[in-house]
Amino acid sequence: MNSLAELVTIAKTKCVKRLVVACAEDAAVLQSVQKASKEGFITPILIGNKQKIIEICNNLGINSANVEIIDEPEPALTAYKAVALINAGKADILMKGLLSTAMLLKAVITKDNGLRKAQILSHFALFESKFYHKIFGISDAAMNIAPTFEEKIHILNNAVDVMHKLGVSTPKVAILCPVETISEKIESTVHASMITVMNKRNQIKGCIVDGPLSLDNIVSSEAAKHKSIVSEVAGDADIIIVPELDCGNALYKSLIFMGGAMSAAVVAGAKVPIVLTSRADSEHNKFLSIAFAAALE
Repeated sequence: MNSLAELVTIAKTKCVKRLVVACAEDAAVLQSVQKASKEGFITPILIGNKQKIIEICNNLGINSANVEIIDEPEPALTAYKAVALINAGKADILMKGLLSTAMLLKAVITKDNGLRKAQILSHFALFESKFYHKIFGISDAAMNIAPTFEEKIHILNNAVDVMHKLGVSTPKVAILCPVETISEKIESTVHASMITVMNKRNQIKGCIVDGPLSLDNIVSSEAAKHKSIVSEVAGDADIIIVPELDCGNALYKSLIFMGGAMSAAVVAGAKVPIVLTSRADSEHNKFLSIAFAAALE
């Protein structure tokens, strides 16, 4: 995949999905939902303060007359109502609107009525950058704060599963660390080397893993060659697994706000795709994230 626009093409080959938005009173969210609806791959259900939603729609020139709007002024309750709709089979995709990630995920991971499928839910973001030759993904930049070794394996498997659904049969996975050598003083390098060995022994399947690798070696084959690194992954990674949230979130936002990259993001490991973007993300990135989720379902 060379362009995030391909997500829209894939989404259009699927049946139309019912997208439920929790706390939908946000202009960028409503614009992205309207665009996805016009493209024909989703039907929206909006939950939130109905009066505010209608006002925003009117200001944007969006006709809300034929859109299902469920009035719920309390943001936390919009998340629970959205999850309930999915569990009842009345919606196929969940999207975060104008509420915090923590508030949405609290409803998603509720033990009895949540949406958890895998042992670990993880954020997975695809990026299109003019400085890289293909689409690549980063995980986890928004949810898991300081994942353990075992949790990193679950995060990796979630990411690989997403890539498989997008048609990448054997994604190349780079384990990001500050250096490419193993050091007992840097736990992430030890974890990376262990995960790499597990992959070579077929304990982690469906992908090619290498690490520890520093960022320059992950994105540049020339940098890897200069450091005498021989690797199938170096310079050609499909997935970057970050060591912890501080690093992942900084990388995610640096790519967008300083590198000019476009992104599309979902939560992996749930019963259904969950569109989870930053409240500061653009309308276009939110639209691409909806297409991403629709392409997976």
